[in-house]
Amino acid sequence: MPRDTHQITSEDIISLEDYELIRKDKRQESILRKKFRRIAIGPYATIQFESWESMWLQIQEMLRIEKGGAEQLVDELAAYNPMVPNGTEFTGTLMFEIDEEVRRTAFLKTLGGVDRHIHLVIDGEKVTAEPEQDIDRTRSDGKASAVQFVHFSLTAEQADKWKSIEGQVMVQIDHPNYGHAAIISDECRRDMARDLD
Repeated sequence: MPRDTHQITSEDIISLEDYELIRKDKRQESILRKKFRRIAIGPYATIQFESWESMWLQIQEMLRIEKGGAEQLVDELAAYNPMVPNGTEFTGTLMFEIDEEVRRTAFLKTLGGVDRHIHLVIDGEKVTAEPEQDIDRTRSDGKASAVQFVHFSLTAEQADKWKSIEGQVMVQIDHPNYGHAAIISDECRRDMARDLD
């Protein structure tokens, strides 16, 4: 699988029959990688840093579930390719998770514009997330979406600092109604550094 192209093409997708043969192993790999790349930010937010492999697996799973063939594949590639890191960025899926629906709705109504308050902090230098531009993630009534798709564009110097595993790196949310940060482990940094090539 040519992950170094930073995009998934129809040639990368295998048949449903072949996918069934490797699905268990691929899902197990994904679970192990998510242990490194999934980080809690405070009590309600979690970010999953995405990769070529995670997006490939999502496409294969969607095709397996919906069985829409070549026509569906076009839509899935268009939906998931923007979240494949392009070699100078990280991408992430940020989720706000509260089990009780009434509490979750009330909480999300206080988080309008949260997509402009998500950052990576690399050795003291802040990299503000850019939201995925597919739709507006804050409604007109101020309610934020429970799921935010974000991109962190790094300079060459920031990428080198990341790869060096020196200094501290964090993921941070500094919204007035939700301010939390989490240190990113060296194991996570090493795994994510593969996305910067």
